[in-house]
Amino acid sequence: MCELLVGLPEVNVLGVVEVPGEPLRVRVECRVAQPVCVGCGRAAWVKERPDVELVDLPVFGRPARLVWRKHRFWCPEPTCGQGSWTGEDRRIGAARLGMTDRAGRWVTRQVGKKGRTVSEVARELGCDWHTVNDAVIAYGTALVDDPDRIGSVTAIGLDETLFCRAGEWRTQRWATSIVDVAASGGARLLEMVAGRDATGPSEWLERRPVQWREATRF
Repeated sequence: MCELLVGLPEVNVLGVVEVPGEPLRVRVECRVAQPVCVGCGRAAWVKERPDVELVDLPVFGRPARLVWRKHRFWCPEPTCGQGSWTGEDRRIGAARLGMTDRAGRWVTRQVGKKGRTVSEVARELGCDWHTVNDAVIAYGTALVDDPDRIGSVTAIGLDETLFCRAGEWRTQRWATSIVDVAASGGARLLEMVAGRDATGPSEWLERRPVQWREATRF
């Protein structure tokens, strides 16, 4: 049942800590076979077991944290230069992000698809603004860079917008929206580039595959 709660069938659930007024903390560790040094192939030893706390999805409406007891390994071979390393599992959480993988995907959908603010999502998870924003940038960048994100387009339109007024002198900052004007269901935003001249859209089109550009008629 606890494994279903964390959504990770290949972990050991070490316990659940409940403190009034604080997020629910679920402690887990990976099931690790005999570790092998990636440098020399010899059996590695466990050096330390550090705990890393990650923001997770709420549990029954209550903020939750996944406390991941990691394995830090080291190679006992004197001639091997590998030294020590920490075991990672992207299914639990990406390195250098403060939340679980499933929470990172969820916050990206909430902000990117549903239009919720980062602050609103952070309040729901009981964490700080930067933790959510870092995850949205990391997961969102991968989605934006996906070459299959846009699909085929036959007609493109441009729409310039006054994005903001910046600095002491309130200097105008413009952005140009690149739009699929022939999409079924109405116009579809493909990309936004800085400026209001042809430079940004032209550079964006140059980065698209030749076959994709040839299919665009207008």
